[in-house]
Amino acid sequence: MKYLDEYRSAELVGNLVRAIRSAVTHPWTIMEICGGQTHAILRFGLDELLPPQITLVHGPGCPVCVTPVSLLDAAGRLARMPGLILCTFGDMLRVPGTQGGLFQARAEGGDVRIVQSPSEAVRIAEQNPNRQVVWFAVGFETTAPATALAVKQARLRRLDNFSVLLAHVRVPPAMEAILSSPSNRVQGFLAAGHVCTIMGTAEYEDLARRFHVPIVVTGFEPCDILEGILHCVRQLEAGRHEVENVYSRVVRSNGNRQAQALMAEVFRPVDLAWRGIGSLSGGGLAFTPEYESFDAVSRFGPCEPAATGGPFSLADTGRNQEDCIAALVLQGIRKPNECPAFGVRCTPETPLGAPMVSSEGACAAYYRYRHRESYLATVTPP
Repeated sequence: MKYLDEYRSAELVGNLVRAIRSAVTHPWTIMEICGGQTHAILRFGLDELLPPQITLVHGPGCPVCVTPVSLLDAAGRLARMPGLILCTFGDMLRVPGTQGGLFQARAEGGDVRIVQSPSEAVRIAEQNPNRQVVWFAVGFETTAPATALAVKQARLRRLDNFSVLLAHVRVPPAMEAILSSPSNRVQGFLAAGHVCTIMGTAEYEDLARRFHVPIVVTGFEPCDILEGILHCVRQLEAGRHEVENVYSRVVRSNGNRQAQALMAEVFRPVDLAWRGIGSLSGGGLAFTPEYESFDAVSRFGPCEPAATGGPFSLADTGRNQEDCIAALVLQGIRKPNECPAFGVRCTPETPLGAPMVSSEGACAAYYRYRHRESYLATVTPP
């Protein structure tokens, strides 16, 4: 049965690739939003199966990569506080900030713990009533409901020692910023299925209409991604710009209403400066007045903001633009293997920018699946 399933999948992939080749007559540039989709594209070589007219570029679909430097520095400051426990996902430990990141804070004696969910951070707070516990909440709309639920659990259990450093970000404002940029090259989007599982598809309709860009919601398997590309190409060729859902086995047009209600109760949209992109109107989340007591910044005081100097700066990568083009990668303007530092001075062990750190980062995907060919290209005579 396993081999039969694999044969059927390979047959479907072949059929989809042939359909894309038949549909395309003009060059088109399509951006996949999610880092998970980026990894799938490179892992299975989907971009190499496509006709040359189609260019795939990679968006800011990695919440770890776009977390503001000021919040990373705030997390580091909290981690160094005596008696405080900082809980976070594992990817966050190696993201560079101006103070060296959370790995350095832990090396200096900070109690930084890797957890699998915000509920685990709530349990740690319950088990350590004499210590302050902070959950460093990172993620798109996909993970925000879990943070909201953890906050409600903490309030129900009267855990005065639990708070949250909020770094949740919202996808539509980032898409709008990319489309509004003078450097934009994106003509169609593959939207992230897991985000739309929570939020539905309605919030993309205004973007599709205003910017005349097709947005196709798709999943993460090779067939899902190729089907999304096919529908996007058909729209582009026909001059249409609509929101299509080809991930209907998971995504509904109205999304998950319970999760949305939970988020609306605990959070409100606020402006946030994304790393590598700049300030986005409504790009982040903050607590509603009813839950502001759980805000770690209000409880422990703000971190001194890092110098920014625009959407790309030293605060974005810890290096100058000649050393790291992470900001251009996050905006879909350049690809990771176009960076002079890629795979040489910038590796997962010695990252210059956040996209090389995260398991969903575009640079990490290229390093894992395309590093050898990129290296050979630099050492093989023409």
